[in-house]
Amino acid sequence: MPNRLAGSTSPYLLQHADNPVEWWPWGEEAFAEARRRDVPILLSVGYSACHWCHVMAHESFEDEATAAIVNAGFVAVKVDREERPDVDAVYMEATVALNGGQGGWPMTVFATPDGEPFHCGTYYPNEARQGMPSFRQLLHAVKAAWNDRNDEVRRTGTQIAASLAAPRELYTDGAAPTAEELDAALSLLAREYDTAHGGFGHAPKFPPSMVLEFLLRHHARTESEAALGIVQETCEAMARGGLYDQLGGGFARYSVDEAWVVPHFEKMLYDNAQLIRVYTHLWRATGSEFARRIALQTADFVVRELRTPEGAFASALDADSVDAEGHSVEGAFYVWTPAELVEVLGAEDGAWAADVFAVTEEGTFEHGRSVLRLVDDPEDFERLTDVRAKLLAARGKRERPGRDDKVVAAWNGLTIAALAEAGTLFSRPDLLDAALAAADLLVAVHLGGDEDDELGDRLVRTSRDGRPGPNAGVLEDYADVAEGFLALYAVTTDDAWLTFAGVLVDVILGHFVDESGALYDTADDAEELFRRPQDPTDGVTPSGWTGAAGALLGYAAYLGSAEHREAAGRALGVVRMLAARTPRGIGWGLAVAEAWLDGPREIAVVGPRDDDATWALYLTALMTTAPGAVVAMGDPAEDPPVPLLRDRTPVGGRPAAYVCRHFTCDAPVTDPEQLADQVLAKAVARA
Repeated sequence: MPNRLAGSTSPYLLQHADNPVEWWPWGEEAFAEARRRDVPILLSVGYSACHWCHVMAHESFEDEATAAIVNAGFVAVKVDREERPDVDAVYMEATVALNGGQGGWPMTVFATPDGEPFHCGTYYPNEARQGMPSFRQLLHAVKAAWNDRNDEVRRTGTQIAASLAAPRELYTDGAAPTAEELDAALSLLAREYDTAHGGFGHAPKFPPSMVLEFLLRHHARTESEAALGIVQETCEAMARGGLYDQLGGGFARYSVDEAWVVPHFEKMLYDNAQLIRVYTHLWRATGSEFARRIALQTADFVVRELRTPEGAFASALDADSVDAEGHSVEGAFYVWTPAELVEVLGAEDGAWAADVFAVTEEGTFEHGRSVLRLVDDPEDFERLTDVRAKLLAARGKRERPGRDDKVVAAWNGLTIAALAEAGTLFSRPDLLDAALAAADLLVAVHLGGDEDDELGDRLVRTSRDGRPGPNAGVLEDYADVAEGFLALYAVTTDDAWLTFAGVLVDVILGHFVDESGALYDTADDAEELFRRPQDPTDGVTPSGWTGAAGALLGYAAYLGSAEHREAAGRALGVVRMLAARTPRGIGWGLAVAEAWLDGPREIAVVGPRDDDATWALYLTALMTTAPGAVVAMGDPAEDPPVPLLRDRTPVGGRPAAYVCRHFTCDAPVTDPEQLADQVLAKAVARA
């Protein structure tokens, strides 16, 4: 019989709905049951695309004997970390603190019935090995400690929770970084840069999307060739390696080696959304056809593989899939042997493809299979296009990886921004349409109104099949969705998106900011945990803290709002502290700081909407790389709701563009080349 997870909107929880473990979803009912029975909580946190989560599930949670031990001695609670990032954050902090800085998923936590953690770990095997106890051994040991040393165990949990909940010094003086401090961050990043393979650090190596965005903005403001060089080399290395799907487009979550050869095969929406934007912005800065190709192939992957029937975007594709022998194997969908290439393409093209994609008899992955790489573009690119299409069609007949089809508000916000910009800059209206459809879903479902259809002001974190989930949005949801809506306003001139963004940034100011200007990851009226999570550093996505700073800054530029700009500046105070220590961990904060230093740079285009000259100026404005720029376009015959457009008029009956700072404008121009020169000149003068 299905357990209590059967009614969940989380695909991850639904994967466990038929386990013999009597799982509870996170909630007061589970903790009340633990208090009633006087047993500890077994908290298991993971996500649907997590390979080792699947392994532990198959080994232990699907095993009747193990489940019997769990059911008899614990209240078992299963959490999808993507639905409850706040729960994940506070217990991961405990896990890392108790395990010498190590953490990961699945996360396995034992807690008192009050939720205070007393033992934390990650994956445990079903048999003891390499100094690690089996999961059953651990269950017996924890249960014995609970029965025999209950006071000591409870005291340990209380001490751990109190230690983690203690106030910490995260904030400085509330001043944004200076130009000199951003130069110093670049110098530190350059020292940590992997000159051999691109990117930063050693294996495993993650795509440094937020740092790359900072470097692109830094180059735009300062013309630093060092910053641009890091971006170009890293983007080239990632997209030519196995991290990138050479057939279907899109990036895997990370590379298990430092040279980007073998990925961890799960594909996450958030990675691909951010990388679409990075490659689009690299093209905008350099005109690189390679960057354009990767941006569009990745955008096409997202729309083709991750779009849901309701119009938004699913969270992830699994790392595992079923191979030809019927076994669930990591990467089975993506890897090839030389013989398989010949089988699909014939002898001549198969041998050519093996050479082009670096497929060898020894293999670069497991069991003689290789991950496709494209070390160099072949001279016969038309042949490559034909071979890629045939291999993609053949791969489509394989068993596909599972898809986590829940919609996460924050990640859809990132995707909306990416597709809106790529669709506009690359003249792909289908991509812009996809961004608009996703935004419509967020407004209707995640920001749904009451029974009178009045717009709500509070986001829900997730939805599935058009049905909102039970969990409140966290700071990154408000920040990233606002970012997406601001991007939509810039490329559509539809005032509704600016209005929606304003609703969200005002909730941020009203419920996530304290009197000092510091931000919390959960609202002031959210469920209380043993600590209110607060983390300004980036994870796999921009931190909610710095994402909010960016949204506040962009919104302020459109409205000329001192309140929103000052709030953004106060939030950037934490970037000063962290940039000097760990710039790789505050990349988005550095990117927002670049916009702060460069802006506000307001570009207002006025003219009839059906006039080609208006659109020529408008598209020129959107091509600016200036970090602090915002773009608005309006028809002077209409009553513009955006202050930036008020009192701006055509010149001599011709559409005109105004480049302004704090709403003080230079002389208007009517020629796109003059506008481009003016924006560029202001960027150089500002550097």
